[in-house]
Amino acid sequence: MGVMPVPAERNQPTRSSTSEVQRARDEAERRKRSQQSASAARIAYQHQWVDQQVRIAMANGEFDDLPGAGKPIEGLGEQHDPDWWVKKLIEREQITGVLPASLQLRKDDALLDSRLDALTVEREVRREVEDFNARVIHARYTPQDGQPPLITMPRDVDATVAAWAQRRRARAEARRAAQADAAPAVRARRWWRPNRSAGVSSGDR
Repeated sequence: MGVMPVPAERNQPTRSSTSEVQRARDEAERRKRSQQSASAARIAYQHQWVDQQVRIAMANGEFDDLPGAGKPIEGLGEQHDPDWWVKKLIEREQITGVLPASLQLRKDDALLDSRLDALTVEREVRREVEDFNARVIHARYTPQDGQPPLITMPRDVDATVAAWAQRRRARAEARRAAQADAAPAVRARRWWRPNRSAGVSSGDR
């Protein structure tokens, strides 16, 4: 017994169903655009509101006499230091005492450049960096159970010494520039200093 073929017109959508699908798609697209427009409007309004609040605060003088006003932003223009937060934490909390090896080495790494700047001989600087590297390597091969992970890396000795020498030259140039700026003022004060002996008469001698 053969299968009766389905008329072709039953497999094709009617015009009414096609138009309904199209209307549904158009409605979904319209709603999507409407939502995007509303979101853009809210963002624009928020920006305007924030700008308005800032202008009102400036008019009321709420930004006057803030800490650091009129001064350069600290650290602006300097090379990024991944341990900047460690240095700030140590400085703010004045951390001292015994720390786990991983934290102690990170603290030493953060303060190493300051320690090196106190030295005046390159040989001592190199020895200080080599000693730091030896402690880092020793800690890497020592079990640190239950302690924070060790992420401090050994320093490049030559690069660290070169950076120390560059900072040293920069400080010397800054001192010479400051002395050069102060020299005219010192000479002016000496030139205007009254001659005490000129005001003494022969009868007073």
